[in-house]
Amino acid sequence: MTTDTLAAGDLPVAEERPHLERKPGRITAFIFFAVLAVGLLFSAWSLVRDVDDVTTTVTTWTPFLLLGVALFIALGFEFVNGFHDTANAVATVIYTHSLPPHFAVVWSGCFNFLGVLLSSGAVAFGIIALLPVELILQVGSSAGFAMVFALLIAAILWNLGTWWLGLPASSSHTLIGSIIGVGIANALMHGRDGTSGVDWAQATKVGYSLLLSPLIGFVCAALLLLALRLLVKNRALYRAPKGKTPPPWWIRGLLILTCTGVSFAHGSNDGQKGMGLIMLILVGTLPMAYALNRTMPADQTVQFVAVAEVTQQALVRAAPQAAPADPRAVLSEYVRTKEAKPELIPSLAALTGAIGAEVKGYGSLARVPAEAMGNVRNDMYLTSEAIRLMDKDKVGNFDADTSSKLAAFKGKIDESTRFIPLWVKVAVAIALGLGTMVGWKRIVVTVGEKIGKTHLTYAQGASAELVAMMTIGAADMYGLPVSTTHVLSSGVAGTMAANGSGLQMRTIRNLLMAWVLTLPAAIVLSASLYWLFTHLF
Repeated sequence: MTTDTLAAGDLPVAEERPHLERKPGRITAFIFFAVLAVGLLFSAWSLVRDVDDVTTTVTTWTPFLLLGVALFIALGFEFVNGFHDTANAVATVIYTHSLPPHFAVVWSGCFNFLGVLLSSGAVAFGIIALLPVELILQVGSSAGFAMVFALLIAAILWNLGTWWLGLPASSSHTLIGSIIGVGIANALMHGRDGTSGVDWAQATKVGYSLLLSPLIGFVCAALLLLALRLLVKNRALYRAPKGKTPPPWWIRGLLILTCTGVSFAHGSNDGQKGMGLIMLILVGTLPMAYALNRTMPADQTVQFVAVAEVTQQALVRAAPQAAPADPRAVLSEYVRTKEAKPELIPSLAALTGAIGAEVKGYGSLARVPAEAMGNVRNDMYLTSEAIRLMDKDKVGNFDADTSSKLAAFKGKIDESTRFIPLWVKVAVAIALGLGTMVGWKRIVVTVGEKIGKTHLTYAQGASAELVAMMTIGAADMYGLPVSTTHVLSSGVAGTMAANGSGLQMRTIRNLLMAWVLTLPAAIVLSASLYWLFTHLF
């Protein structure tokens, strides 16, 4: 079988290279800032409405000032994430001339926006599970804010640095490293072993997804291209574009479809990371409005209380001994150390009963007093995490009936605490979508011109994009944060290898270096910033 490739080193010449230097017009700039203004106004109006609905007296503006700074940094991370990662979706359609560059960027931004709005939220709370338990329980304290500021600023700085160098590094990789850095620093500063500051089981699960996703991208994209060669004999698919002529309509449609899918999947997966951190910020600054899901209907509140009561009874039968005086301390210690003690199950039973009694006494989550919101949420968080860890480690050896009741109670708790208001989704969607339309050229050039030694063909672009779309979509379904950057850039490299086009080893070495260094660099940077912020404030 013959291989239709360009000669090695036959990179895009001037007449084939897409025109990337054209500036956006005034209408585009007007729409950009209009969308930004509408998003800011909607978010501010929604925030004020939520606080007013609580009917509590505002005695200080400090929480709102902290909230403003934290939201600015969190949305800034999503904006940087947008222009850092946009090349993953648009490079293939631009370099195959399927879409004009600026139209492709706007198209990608719109579907990033929709991906965020329609996301499940599973990834958002998977990210939060990596954070140190004691800092989550005290997120409104100075240490809690130092944690949020340190990990976000570290992620932004590394993303900006790799973007400036034109390296498609992973925003997911960076954020995970920043979270681990904060956890290690927090443990060391409290005289504990640094490894105790991170939920390593969850970190390992995330690490596997980040490690395997580029390998999946490389291998699957290469195999898909080879399968196309066997099944589709149209030679135009495997040739570089001639001049700036668009591909045949059906090839063009496939490339646009895969670009759309990657954009949507990227928004759905990456947007959730910012949403999870913003919810953590809101719980810390305005617990009276965001600590609990106040929109939960009254009938679900009745179900919550009933499930809590039967769960407590099942736990008491499993461990009838008396609970200690402070069950919260026992559960906190277990969640932090993963060491089960004899008083663990009685403590879980006592706190389960206390939560059910509190909710029953108030009648609904909306009626929980503002001053009690944070404490009730912390009790729920502790209970949910303890149940999750006990189930994973098979602590207690419960029978099937007790295990099902624990799982049902955890589900009710998560419905009460793991929610994302519409305005948070809209704010993150706008930040990510608008970020997609800014600063995209550097990494587009790297993906389009500097990975392989030949011009990207239609089949190569479609294979890499299709694999990226399916991989990221699957990861979103299972609540795993994967790197869009790693999947797509490795997919392009896989198609170049399968096509016999050759790889530019200098670029590959730089990509591998960024892949290897991102995690330790983010860990060191965020740990240093966390230490600095806790001493300054």
